[in-house]
Amino acid sequence: MSKAGAGLRISLTALASLALFILAGAAEAIIIRHDVNARRHEVRAAEFPAVFYIEQQGGDRICAATVIHARWAITAAHCVHETSLGRILETGNDFGVRVGGNDRLIDTVVVHPGYDVNLTESTDLALLRFSDTSTAPVISLQTEPTELDQIVTLVGWGFFGWGTTGREFSDGKIRMAANRINEAGDRLQMRFDDPRLPDSDALPMEGTPGLWDSGGPALLGERGNYRLAGVAIGELEGERFSEDTQGRYGAIAVYERISRHLDWIESVIYRLDSPD
Repeated sequence: MSKAGAGLRISLTALASLALFILAGAAEAIIIRHDVNARRHEVRAAEFPAVFYIEQQGGDRICAATVIHARWAITAAHCVHETSLGRILETGNDFGVRVGGNDRLIDTVVVHPGYDVNLTESTDLALLRFSDTSTAPVISLQTEPTELDQIVTLVGWGFFGWGTTGREFSDGKIRMAANRINEAGDRLQMRFDDPRLPDSDALPMEGTPGLWDSGGPALLGERGNYRLAGVAIGELEGERFSEDTQGRYGAIAVYERISRHLDWIESVIYRLDSPD
């Protein structure tokens, strides 16, 4: 198993590694517009059967991953050791997860060879191999470099909050939001627009990932025909950035761009997709 480390902390803050700031009370995941009823963002896990959280710690669900093949899922590399996944695999044991209502075991992690915990610009991706082959739903990969200006669906179990205040609470519930890709270079970027501004381009269901949403997907297309465009890795640390108010309006979420890494993904799956 390849090594991974703690979240990026230089100019890009990983969504799995911000200092904990938990308040008592129940709320939802994903940070949303202050003027939209939070219930509109509620979804059932069954609506996204190929997306799963990696670990539960108390009532919190840490990091997410997306099933992209009968035997493989993809997540952020820093999630391997932000959860106990890496430690358990290093002992020679498999790691249990709940995927689409079924228990599955992860037996191998392959971290992208370009990942370096000390380098902000390194490729923060890891592939997770299941011990079994399943016929359960998978999400196809975005293969064309046409992501710019497209609207994506974001999914996660992390902190809930509002754009006016940033992250507030965690209750481990799954929520979704939408956002528009406004930069598509080596990575994808999405700004959380403030609907109060006169020139705002905020979407009706606009939102941004919160703490512990690392590894979660940015999905293009419609339900039943989603394509995985990005994997959540962090938020840019601008002038107004604060760990305690992560996710306020103006926040820029950063996702690894899947269409840039197709060769690596396909080579790993082709090389290792066989029973031991």
